[in-house]
Amino acid sequence: MAIDSLQTPVGTNRGALGSNNTPPTLLTDPKTYISLGQLIDTNKPDNRDLLISTYGDQGLTGFLTLTGAVNNAGVADEVTWWEEGRLHARTEVQTDGNGVITYNDSDKTGYVEARLNDVLLAADGSRYIVGEESTNTVLFKFDGGSKDSLANTDMAIIGNIYAQGSDQPTKFFHPQVEKYTNPYIITKETYAVNGSQATNIGWVNIGNGDYRWYVKGEMDVRKRFMNQRELMLLFGESHQDISNGSADANGDINLGDGGKVTGSEGYFQAVERRGITATVSGGAQGTFASMSDVDQIILELDKEGAPAEYAMYVSRGTSLDIDDMLANGIATQVTAGLPGQFGAFNNDADMAVRLGFKSFTRGGYTFHKHDWKLLNDPTIGGLTNIKGAMVPLTNVTDARSGAKAPALQMNYKGTNGYNRDMEHWVMGSIMGHNNMSKDVAEFYYRSECNLCVRAANQHVVLK
Repeated sequence: MAIDSLQTPVGTNRGALGSNNTPPTLLTDPKTYISLGQLIDTNKPDNRDLLISTYGDQGLTGFLTLTGAVNNAGVADEVTWWEEGRLHARTEVQTDGNGVITYNDSDKTGYVEARLNDVLLAADGSRYIVGEESTNTVLFKFDGGSKDSLANTDMAIIGNIYAQGSDQPTKFFHPQVEKYTNPYIITKETYAVNGSQATNIGWVNIGNGDYRWYVKGEMDVRKRFMNQRELMLLFGESHQDISNGSADANGDINLGDGGKVTGSEGYFQAVERRGITATVSGGAQGTFASMSDVDQIILELDKEGAPAEYAMYVSRGTSLDIDDMLANGIATQVTAGLPGQFGAFNNDADMAVRLGFKSFTRGGYTFHKHDWKLLNDPTIGGLTNIKGAMVPLTNVTDARSGAKAPALQMNYKGTNGYNRDMEHWVMGSIMGHNNMSKDVAEFYYRSECNLCVRAANQHVVLK
């Protein structure tokens, strides 16, 4: 067989791999070169073996751990938890011209049907009493017993009032307890290297003097898998209200020939459904312009009985706006009519400047600000309009068991010593593995986990 039949024409890119990642053809025939100097290059290339991290450290994991989440072994296809409702209930009433009450939204969270003799308080300050006429439940105005025609009106049940010698309430008081259910999700990844490539030494030092490029590939795949798992817990979506009970009700997604998968509620969806979404206007980045923006959030936190300490995970733009906001407060020592507080820095404004405003106190709340690279990366969170999250640094008491658990908790499946938090195994016939006939090593990764956002009403998403 003639050597010419194996040669690549002059000018062809000889550095590229062939089909199926086969090594390029090595040309040895002198006639393909212009001179002997090109055939035999006596100069050693000036190779710089340091691998440059063009986009910095691209690892994203750690948010759940740093905010107090713990890994618990799960023994079912879904996690169920219970949350205590408000002690005082609300109701939404509609009345006709005769004051006859119709309840349209008694199934809303925290809303109940008022009992006879209950006293209701409307937003405009009007007080009403629930009575009965001809078997109809009627709303009487407190000032003289007149009857109003009302559209759907939100009212607070502030108490009750009874006539002398009357009986006890006809309906019993029931504590409000909400049940929540969130299924697990399974996340997977795969990486492979053939035996030849596993023994090749490259030009690039991937760390600790190791020049095996496939090791870098495996490290990147592992990091990508960990990032994707956390992204699914943050941006995951459930197609049902998880307070409805069984996760199978409306949560399945039909993938055709790929079968069915069940969605799982992620952090952002949980807070957007049951928590506080703050759209903060103003500022160079469209976020915090002044301390009054923080005050608006604090007022909402007060309504939800929030704890006094929060971790703020924010994008770089939001972080800079907060720095500017605090700097303006330091310059004048008066912001929004009140002195700026820096409890985490012993109320030393200069110390706060030197430390980059990592923490600050306002209105009895302490906020610890962290930059969240997830929201800066244009290939993931940077594509969204989410500017940050505020996570309460507290434990929440379970309404049924009384046990305390973090407000944000990641769970993984596991029992009897076997857990699916981070499974990793290798199949192949190289590097000491003898469970396949192919000349490869295949790396597999799998995790089955979910996220429980307890007391989501105390969490904040910034947009």
